[in-house]
Amino acid sequence: MAPPGSALQDTPPGTPVVTPEAAAAHEPAGTRWLDDDEQVTWRTFLSATQLLLDRFDRQLQRDSGILLTYYEMLVRLSEAPGRSLRMSELAESSLSSRSRVSHAVARMEERGWIQRQACPTDGRGFLAVLTDEGRAALAAAAPGHVETVRATLFDRLSPEQQRQLREISTVLLTHLQDTGSVSPVPPAPGAA
Repeated sequence: MAPPGSALQDTPPGTPVVTPEAAAAHEPAGTRWLDDDEQVTWRTFLSATQLLLDRFDRQLQRDSGILLTYYEMLVRLSEAPGRSLRMSELAESSLSSRSRVSHAVARMEERGWIQRQACPTDGRGFLAVLTDEGRAALAAAAPGHVETVRATLFDRLSPEQQRQLREISTVLLTHLQDTGSVSPVPPAPGAA
């Protein structure tokens, strides 16, 4: 019988119960489990980042009809020389797969925001080029997006917390890039 108040006590009848002993028998040697504080930090971080991204995406879709992933691609193109990037560069800079970027570019082409052009230096490659319509859509969406980012993130943090968030994010991003988990992400304009 499960101890009173334990998660096992609330298990519906007929549900297989995995005891800590059984779980330990199947875990790889040397598994480093999260302690209680780490578990709370992890779950809080995961929930906060998911909810932030959801809030930003919903605001953009509601106010501008733009998905957050599309917005980020438009931003990358607006900052690129000649407002264009190779499709592979756009995928890397937006942390998306090539197939996802291809699909997104096709949707944005339908709206007149992006135009695909053959790459002049490589006959097999294509460039994604931000059109004047795409630039206008980005310019129209930016104020609402920035206000949502400010109100949801920066206004909730002290200047010291903002500095800490940047430092923590930089450490994590550097680690992920150095270990090959992600391609190098171009720095934001004005980033040191």
